[in-house]
Amino acid sequence: MTARRALLAVPVLLAVTLGVFALAAASPFDPVKAYAGTAGLTASQENLDQIRHNLGADRPLLARWWDWLTHALTGDLGDSSTLRAPVSQVIGERIGWSVLLCALAFALAVVLGTLLGVLAARRRGSLLDRAVGSAAYVLEAAPPFWLGLLAVWLFALRLGVLPAGGLTDSGTDVATAGQIARHIVLPAVVLALSQLPWFVLYVRQGVGDALEEDPVRGARARGLRERTVLLRHALRSGLLPVLTLIGSRVPELITGALLVETVFSWPGIAAATVQAATGVDFPLLAALTVLATAAVLVGNLLSDLLYGLADPRVAFDG
Repeated sequence: MTARRALLAVPVLLAVTLGVFALAAASPFDPVKAYAGTAGLTASQENLDQIRHNLGADRPLLARWWDWLTHALTGDLGDSSTLRAPVSQVIGERIGWSVLLCALAFALAVVLGTLLGVLAARRRGSLLDRAVGSAAYVLEAAPPFWLGLLAVWLFALRLGVLPAGGLTDSGTDVATAGQIARHIVLPAVVLALSQLPWFVLYVRQGVGDALEEDPVRGARARGLRERTVLLRHALRSGLLPVLTLIGSRVPELITGALLVETVFSWPGIAAATVQAATGVDFPLLAALTVLATAAVLVGNLLSDLLYGLADPRVAFDG
């Protein structure tokens, strides 16, 4: 099944890139005017047509897509018409910061969500259980950008304990480890909070059901300590559904990261994505979409692998 999923990823990626070019071609935005900027308002039609020809925007859709695809397979992702730089350079300068933010936030969401879910499952119906469940449902309904604005108002403007955004302090261009650590706290926590409710609710349900199963009751009847029963029996069985949740949360994580990066002016791929979309930047749009799609496919594959490792009854033929 693992090998089959990996093979299916190829046509999925091809279809996604073709879809990006088709949607961009049908967009009302003119890539030539976006490229020319304010100069395009006074440029003659002849000059605009020449720019259109130089950019290849006058070629058929399939021809543009095929040229981009064949060049991308050799490592040449083309040039960004909006940022006036090679696409590989644009992505390379930004992707690391986005990966750092997403990895830190996702790890925080998984660890904190598991801890809170287990505590709530052990005391079902208690005040703690109701408080954790209520907080999870409130966070689930809160948009990431609203959480980000609230965090900026409280911790940056009201209390003044953390920076409001960016990567470095104002007045300096050197990014030290200390500055990065301080500036990533708010965006990472906000992004983690946007993912937290799902892990809390899944762990609470899974561990709570596992604690009511016969093997767990039998372990208690044999006189095992509650901690041993929880860690060796209930937790392992109750966390299996969470492993499948990891892959399904990747699309939401990417979407939330784009919003959080925008609110906190984090130097990731959010700004480049917005500029590529509004400027109908075909090469950059296609590359960013491939990256996002690949991340989702890898997340789903990782969920299958983790589930197989946790449950030996699941077999993989790849």
